[in-house]
Amino acid sequence: MFQFIKFALIGALNTGVDFGILNALSYATGIYAGVGLIPLNAVSFGVALINSYVLNKYWTFQAGRGGVSGAEFGKFLFVSLVGLGINTGVLTLITGLVEPPLNLSPQLWENVAKLAATGFSLIWNFAGYKYIVFQSKK
Repeated sequence: MFQFIKFALIGALNTGVDFGILNALSYATGIYAGVGLIPLNAVSFGVALINSYVLNKYWTFQAGRGGVSGAEFGKFLFVSLVGLGINTGVLTLITGLVEPPLNLSPQLWENVAKLAATGFSLIWNFAGYKYIVFQSKK
């Protein structure tokens, strides 16, 4: 349970990084919905990904023995790309197919959709990092 709490704390930090970069890119480009969000979301997710790898490796899963290996990072990248697919798919579907309720602005609706997308990818990422990437050698 403590490991999941650490994962969630790092996730909250990474979510802030991800949301901040996505909002900055959306503001700069004027893109707030649909398939135009795919490259913007990929950039914001990618920056948060690097932060996630370092913090989860050394703090959450304490898998820092032996430094960084190409095989481990490859598995991390695989799990994260599946998570990105889940995250981007949900974000794109919600913003592209569902009209914002309660007269929400496109900007606020994008963030509501991003929060939902983050929730969908959270469980996959934790399980993948724990059991595929940073599995205990004990």
